[in-house]
Amino acid sequence: MTATHRGLFAIPPTPFTTDGALDEPSLRRTLAFCLEAGTHGIVTPVNASEFSTLSTEERHVVARATVEEIARAGKTGHVPAVIGVCASTTAEAVGYARHAADTGADAVITMPAYGEATDEDTIFAFYAAVADAVAPAGIPVYIQNHEKTGGIGHPMSAEFVTRLCVEIGPIQYVKEESFGTGPKITHVLAHAGDGCLGIMGGKAGRYLFDEVRRGACGTMPACESADVHAQVWNLIDAKRLDDARALFNDLLPLLNIEAAFGTAVYKEVLYRRRIITSPFKRLPGLALDAIDHEELDIILDALAPHFTVRTPTRRP
Repeated sequence: MTATHRGLFAIPPTPFTTDGALDEPSLRRTLAFCLEAGTHGIVTPVNASEFSTLSTEERHVVARATVEEIARAGKTGHVPAVIGVCASTTAEAVGYARHAADTGADAVITMPAYGEATDEDTIFAFYAAVADAVAPAGIPVYIQNHEKTGGIGHPMSAEFVTRLCVEIGPIQYVKEESFGTGPKITHVLAHAGDGCLGIMGGKAGRYLFDEVRRGACGTMPACESADVHAQVWNLIDAKRLDDARALFNDLLPLLNIEAAFGTAVYKEVLYRRRIITSPFKRLPGLALDAIDHEELDIILDALAPHFTVRTPTRRP
């Protein structure tokens, strides 16, 4: 197996203004932050980007901005732009995939269409259609195997993911973040052969060390601590595992509170780091109360010495 995509592939949340409109200047600052932080790839719009709340035009803006900011930083060809194309229907996903390819994306990533059936025949047809849409551009497709395929708690089996990789040519990568992540990585890499060029983990990289031992080529977390995540990956890659674990242990309190609040924490940290102008989110979910903010103060004060992109971390 040759992993041409490797390392920390960070996911920028989609910033909004205080009244909920897409905030493109903050989006571009977030992308620039990811690049300055040393990420090895950028992945958006996906779950952490609130993709399901974005209009078609907003998704196009996100895709274009990602490709343009990578080019602006002089990292085209070095930092892949992996564009999320998941949608409620196959037809919508195919349209997003074609737009991503035309925009200059280096790959696309998708879960199965969440408004359609989740039987294997339907999912296979979905991935075949997305693969056909990007085949003329010669870019790969990532399978995103999430805990909730179609929103009903139905992750794909390792055997089926292997079949997709083997039988649909453009499918070359997997983001594995469903139940039983580790054994699924082991199984797919053992059985897919050249059909799978690499598997990346999810879940904020909380299980990164186990995933790497099993052959994972990288991880795809939200980007609010990308400068620390990148250092952890680089230490792993350099075989400095004790140093990597020590740094990871300092990062873990943030990943734990992130697991409890999701988008609210991603955006609050980026807001505190003066990268986005508002922590507004469109998705429903838990909000941080005063005690949560105090806990986040403590967590960020401890983690801040590891930040390589220097910004304040207290609330503006």
